[in-house]
Amino acid sequence: MSVMKAVPAEPFRLRRDGGRPPGIAVLERELDRVPLSTVLAKANRVAARRGARGTGAFGSMKPRPADWYCFDAGDNDVTDWYPQGLTGSADAGVAGNVYVVSWYFKPADAPERGIRLSFLNAQTLRYRHVLLVGVGPDGGIVPIDIHAGGVAWYGDLLYVADTTRGFRVFDTRHIYEVNGEDGETIGRKDGVYNAFGYRYVMPQTGAWTSTTGTARFSFAAVDRDSAPDLLVSGEYVDEPGRTGRVARWPLAADGTLRAGGDGVADALDAYALPGAKIQGALSRGSTWYLSQSAGASGNGTLIVAGEKLARRPYPIGPEDLTRVRDQVWSVSEFPGRRVVYGVPL
Repeated sequence: MSVMKAVPAEPFRLRRDGGRPPGIAVLERELDRVPLSTVLAKANRVAARRGARGTGAFGSMKPRPADWYCFDAGDNDVTDWYPQGLTGSADAGVAGNVYVVSWYFKPADAPERGIRLSFLNAQTLRYRHVLLVGVGPDGGIVPIDIHAGGVAWYGDLLYVADTTRGFRVFDTRHIYEVNGEDGETIGRKDGVYNAFGYRYVMPQTGAWTSTTGTARFSFAAVDRDSAPDLLVSGEYVDEPGRTGRVARWPLAADGTLRAGGDGVADALDAYALPGAKIQGALSRGSTWYLSQSAGASGNGTLIVAGEKLARRPYPIGPEDLTRVRDQVWSVSEFPGRRVVYGVPL
């Protein structure tokens, strides 16, 4: 019996949005499609395992995380991009030791550059950013302006949380190498594609949209301890006297949500969160792991909600959660304090 209290799941009902965008067929004709293994083999940035850069995120936390990876100096310090979501090959059920971090472009006074994913190979300590894009019927590409507060990888599919709508879906089998090098523009002109200087783009291939508009989707995770496996998401709430909710949906073998003939996927269950400012949630049976933030200067908290409620010290700026074997992993968001880290369950 968990201390998490059940609440109605109906607000989290989702509907599949159409099929694959026709513009992807244009990308197929005009650009080279590459496997994820190529992106990892051509990774152009170097991470540091258990390095010093960014470990200011640990603050007063004792003991330190069991393991961690630091971004390079540019990504650690950049103020235009903020990391939010975290998933990996352990969620996907694929071989390797790969972490995936979602970032959103923060400036409100600059042209939008959208969202991106960092694919980190923990074995080689190399990683690369891939820009996520929308694709029009003519094959033109545009940035996606959402917060990307969570990401979950299952099979071939990546679910990116879209706060007010539900999930945007991307497919690791559809990654394209652009043929232009302009670092300031995005789109297609005279057969040349540019993507703000990114070498690879991943177009949105689908979406699951809230049918009620009364739920928020602030983070994402995969629960592989259930039968069937589950997709997890819930609400970040920072309002006096209010807390959010968390919900779970059954996953099908092909990576999609289990839906009826009408394309509607009902949440299996939903629960009230035991605190505010929850940035990530992970379930393991009836036990929940929740990351709770405390701003840019205070240490966060890892809440463990099982038969009892326990609170553990956590780094500053904790975000989305994922599970790798017997550890819970997260990513810290603030400039100069960015690490991907794991602690024991």
